[in-house]
Amino acid sequence: MSANPSPAAHAPGATDMEVRAHQGHHASLRLWLRLLSATTRIEDTIRQRLREQFGITLPRFDLMAQLERESEGLSMGELSRRMMVTGGNVTTIVDQLEREQLVQRHPHASDRRAFIVHLTPAGRDAFAAMASAHEAWVVELLSPLPTAQQAQLHQLLGTLKSGTASTNTRTTDTPKENP
Repeated sequence: MSANPSPAAHAPGATDMEVRAHQGHHASLRLWLRLLSATTRIEDTIRQRLREQFGITLPRFDLMAQLERESEGLSMGELSRRMMVTGGNVTTIVDQLEREQLVQRHPHASDRRAFIVHLTPAGRDAFAAMASAHEAWVVELLSPLPTAQQAQLHQLLGTLKSGTASTNTRTTDTPKENP
């Protein structure tokens, strides 16, 4: 689904958006770039580990995570909305996972145009192993911060998230073109 990033993508500064800022920039801009850099580095590491250890992409992992939370399955449209990607992207991911027998697509009971997607038993087992590894990676990647600082950062980011919800002009239903 996604090509391996070039070696330059992991070069110093490649995922460090913060290098774009300097002391003359507003503190909020520098903070935003630091948040973006940290998030990108963590996400890049998780993407690489998922690919290396499980042969799966982050979007495929994310789709399976959505299905794991919903024992009744989800419609393709609901998957698209939750993942904030286009329906075409969801179709491509479901096609791949279906070929690997990790998900199944069934006709929707009340809408003949729609399908419900479920994890297969093999998909549940595979996801359980990936989710366990994923959690351990996140714990490891956030370990430079002691538990108290993680709690403080969680609270601060919650405040920021709440404060930006009222100013957000882009709805959460707007899909991204590329997952």
